[in-house]
This record gives sequence, C-alpha cells and structure tokens, in this order.
Amino acid sequence: MSLWRICLAAGLVLAAPGAQAQQVAARIAGLEQREDYMSLLREEARLQEREDSIAQAVADLRRRFREEPALRSSHTQRILDMEEAIFDLRNARGRLTDRIGAIEQEWVLANLGNPQPEARGDAPALIPEERKVRNLIYNPCFREQLPAPDYAALREAQEREAAAAACAERCLAHYNDLAVTAGLYAATPSEHEAAELLARFRTTQQALRATADTLARTWSDIYDDKTYAYAYLLDKLGQDAILEREEQLHARAAQELAALRDTCASEALADYCLRKRVAADYEAQLAELLRLDAARDSLREASMRLEAIDYRLPRVVVRERSFLDYAPIEYAAVSPYTYQNPIPECRIHPHGTIYRLLLGTFNTKRAAALFRGAHPLSYRIGERNKWQYFAGGFATLAEAERAQQEAQRRGFVRPEIVVWHDGEYRNVSRDPGAQASFRVEISGATALPEAVKQAISSAAAGYELSRIGEQLFVVGLFPDRQSAETAAAAIQETGPALEIKVAETKDFSE
Repeated sequence: MSLWRICLAAGLVLAAPGAQAQQVAARIAGLEQREDYMSLLREEARLQEREDSIAQAVADLRRRFREEPALRSSHTQRILDMEEAIFDLRNARGRLTDRIGAIEQEWVLANLGNPQPEARGDAPALIPEERKVRNLIYNPCFREQLPAPDYAALREAQEREAAAAACAERCLAHYNDLAVTAGLYAATPSEHEAAELLARFRTTQQALRATADTLARTWSDIYDDKTYAYAYLLDKLGQDAILEREEQLHARAAQELAALRDTCASEALADYCLRKRVAADYEAQLAELLRLDAARDSLREASMRLEAIDYRLPRVVVRERSFLDYAPIEYAAVSPYTYQNPIPECRIHPHGTIYRLLLGTFNTKRAAALFRGAHPLSYRIGERNKWQYFAGGFATLAEAERAQQEAQRRGFVRPEIVVWHDGEYRNVSRDPGAQASFRVEISGATALPEAVKQAISSAAAGYELSRIGEQLFVVGLFPDRQSAETAAAAIQETGPALEIKVAETKDFSE
C-alpha cells in the first residue's frame, strides 16, 4: 500500500511542508550556499514531519484498539500498514543522512589544511569554529589523533549505525505485531481465524529472532570499534577520570543485561539499548571535552530518543487454543434431529485431541431415529463413500470408554472409540496397539526457576522432569492431553516468560 493511501486511511493529510521543513540550517558553516546539500536537509525534515504524523496516528489507533474490541481486526491491519510506512520513511531518511554525511565529510576533508589555533585553558587543541561539524567523528581531531586503521574502522562503524538503528526499529515493530496478534488470537471466536492468527504469530516470532540476530552481530562490531577508538583518544588526552567512568557504565550495563536474560522479549534489543547508552556517553564526554557544541547538541537529541525506547519488553506467550466441541452423550425419548434440524457434519479440528463414539458405518444415509435418541450426533462420509455416524465428544480415552459401556448397555451392538489428534483420524477400538501419550515441553531458559520446579512437583506429581537440550525441559509422559494441558497451565502461571506447550508422542507396541 502506498504511503499516500496509508495516510488517507489513517485520516492524515500530508500537507505542504511546515516551517520546520522549509527553514533548515546548515549543520556545517560554509555549506549554506550548496543547494544540493540544503535541499537534502529540507527533504530530511519533511520525512521527519511525515513520520511524526503517522506515529501519532498509530498511537491513536492503539488506544482505539484497546477501547473497541469489535474493530480490532481492522485496527490491526491499519496499524501494521502504518508501521510499515514508518519503516519505509526511516529507511529513506537513513539514505538521506548518508548522503548528507558524505557531503559534510567531503567538505571537512577539503578543509583539513586550515591552521588551528593553540589550545586554550584546560581543553586539548581546540577546533576552530569553522571546522566544527555536527557529526562527532567527522571533526578533524579524530582523523588527526587516531591511527589511520582505527579511524577507518571508526568511520565504518559510524556508517553502520543507521543499519543497527533500523534493526532495532524492526525488532520493536515485530514485537508490537506479536502483542497485537496475541490479543486478537485470544479474543477471536473463529477457529479458522485463530489458525491464521497463530500462523502469523509464529511467522512474526521467526522474523523477530532473525532481526535480533542481525542486530546482535551488527551492533557488537560497531560497539567494539567505537569504544576502542574513544578509549584510545581519551587515554592519549590523559582523561583517566572519564575512562574510569566509562568502564563503570559498561560494567553496569553488563549487569543489567544479565538480570534481564531469559525474561525480556529480545536480549539483542536490550543489549543494543544498554551499550548504546555507554557509547553515547563516551561521545558526549568527548564532545564536551573538545567543546564541539553542535555535535554535543546532536548527541543530546539522540540520547533522548534512545532513552524513550522500552527494551524491558516482556515476552509475548501464546497458548494454543482449542475449539473442540466436547459433549457427553445424552439419550432422549425422541430424537432431537428432524428434517428441519438434520444431523450435522462432523467437524474436523486442525488442532487438539477429541474422542468420539462411532455408532455405525453404512452404505447410505440413515435416519436419526436409528440411533435410539442419542445426541449430539454427527456424520462424515469416509472411505469408499461410507456414511459414518458419531456421538459425543470426549477429552480423554477414559471418558470415551465409559460412554462406550453406556452405549452398549442401551443396545448399541458394537460402538467403537475413535480419536482425532490435530486433524488425524484413528480408530482406537480397531488399532489398540498405537498408544498416544503426551508431555509438557518447557523452553526459553537455560535453568528452571525454583518456583517453576515447585509448580511441576505440585501439578505433575509422579511425572518425570528431564532436560533434553540446552533450553528444553520435558515433563511426562501423561496418558491424555487434558492432564498434560492442566499441568502446563499451572506451570505457565509461575513461569509466564517461559514457552510451554503440550506435545504428543506415540508408542507402537508389538
């Protein structure tokens, strides 16, 4: 969807550029007369205005999403469309920033021959006002004071900052999509829509993990190159107090990240935000030390935006829902099914386990009166176009066996127990050797908290807890899905950040 259509759908009007976009100042003295440079600055300001407008519309829609449950589906799509537009605008603005930086860098390099005044006061060799630039590392002192390979690595790290920021934005967008999708999944009454939402949730989870991996790799290299260069320069300038401060900030960031491990939605995003603040403090200290006012102001604005990012996001956990129509078999004197109210077709559920009684298989359709008033009934046309009639719906094999005994007592000659698991059909009475069992799988932590272990001991007493992977624990085996799901729900209450699901295993005996 185009940006214009998205904005119209959100009720936005992209008006002519405002005063902020029309009146921009050159970030480096001496570039005011370059029309291509000033045009890029104006375009950058216009993109920022559009991004701010759409961001406000997203905030309004999120409020309406909470207040208008009936319209959540349409609100969700509009939010996703607008977030995609914001992402596109930020990418476009990042490309503009690169072009602007290239012009500024070209100007700086072309003016490196200008003489510098002697140092003043307690500051190291001050930079003349006309040579100061807004982008910190393009100020001449970095090129002049750092070894050439280190300065090249620093510049490359700076150029990759936009890519890291874009990854962080995508992580946040994926997280917001997860939260919205989880809310819709929990609220929808439609099994079909729930399946689509669950598939979308899983896809977004994978996208978040992939983006987080990219962010971790990109940011680690940037941080190492930047902090090495800054520490080298500060050490050369004899600023031991600042170096000690930065070491303390780095240690504090590492401690906070360790405390967040296994609890936040994205450790890569948290690491980026925490260590980015350390790098930003390095840069602020250098800008203040070298009296680079424009760079200091720019860094202050960037720090404020960084402080606004919430990296302590809790994990979004979705328990797969079951839409199974469990119902005991009842017997009426007169069948509730008539010509106007015929026996319905049997629903095949894509997820979950349900047992039913197969009352009979016939070559042709049968009247409801044949089934002795039993209800609820359902039918399906199976292999070789045979009509199969089923009764009831049970969560466990034990319930189905009791219903089978009652049906036999009421005159049904050979009722058979059948089961569907995740849409797969099996006749239990004819295939008793294939026994299904269930286990609870717990992932998302390298070690289980003590509270979770206690919950397992209470909810799954007598069932074995074992570890089968670096971050995978299993409890079981349970004889039926209902018992496993009951235990899983109790465990989830004490470990909301863990990913917990019930899985079926089969043992085919001889």
